Amino acid sequence: MLFNTYEPWKFAFSAESIDLYNSDDNGSEDDFAKSRKWGIIGVPFDSTCSYHHGSRYGPTIIREASFGFEQYNSIFEKLLDGEFYDCGDLNVVHGNCSKTCDALCDSVKELIKNGIKPIVIGGEHSVSIGSIKALCDLEESKDLSDVTVIHLDAHRDIIDEYIGEKDSHATIMRRVHDLNPKELIQIGIRSFSLEEKEFVEAQENISSFLAKDLFDDFDVLLDKLDSIEGKVYISIDMDVIDPAFAPSVGNPTPNGLHPIDVENIFESLSNNEKIDLIGFDLVEVASDKLGDITAVLAAKMVYDFLTLFA
Repeated sequence: MLFNTYEPWKFAFSAESIDLYNSDDNGSEDDFAKSRKWGIIGVPFDSTCSYHHGSRYGPTIIREASFGFEQYNSIFEKLLDGEFYDCGDLNVVHGNCSKTCDALCDSVKELIKNGIKPIVIGGEHSVSIGSIKALCDLEESKDLSDVTVIHLDAHRDIIDEYIGEKDSHATIMRRVHDLNPKELIQIGIRSFSLEEKEFVEAQENISSFLAKDLFDDFDVLLDKLDSIEGKVYISIDMDVIDPAFAPSVGNPTPNGLHPIDVENIFESLSNNEKIDLIGFDLVEVASDKLGDITAVLAAKMVYDFLTLFA
């Protein structure tokens, strides 16, 4: 059990237990990048939400929904039999984004020390920075200059301040960009401010794939994903999916991606032998209802990710 976490119940097919304190898996940065061990941490936090609250319940209902799947993944024709652990939920500090993310950073560092890569289940999108900052400490440069961040979202989330706050679900990708990523690839975007548009257009290390353009040509995105080399972090806001399939999110926005699009993105990345995935988060499932269809789809995404990358 990680320091500062508790265990509501486990994601389906996860290992029964993990003993971090007697591990002999400490290795080099390169060993970590190539590791196929994953550890799930839930972050039940939604204190900066601006529209639909409830993502603090996301980790619980996503785990519950995971038990609806067979261990054999029929989409990818592969058994989910990789090594992964569910380390429980972070003891968040409700109302304090900074302290919550610091606690998450410490917990992710504990995973990293043992060669285990983080899967963070939110919770609102602001929590991603806790995991990403922990991964920065692995780098000699202490930033993301050797890491490509793939961001699936309806929104750019790259404004510098939102309602006077720099740490918010609406500013998360600006805080990521502050860490100097090798490249930030934004996918499924369809809602942003003029300030965000102008900021993105002024940056050389941000690539955008708007949802409306992907409807006409999805292959251009797959070609981009195939060209990536090196370390990769993936962050998925569930509102990237059209609300016809995923209505229970913090900020639903029409004309989003189809669930099959995410399957195609995962499969494309799994076929790219030039990359090393070092972290993953899935956030913004906002419902307190067990069996919610958004939670079922979110669980399917985590299940698909683990099938291909664990």
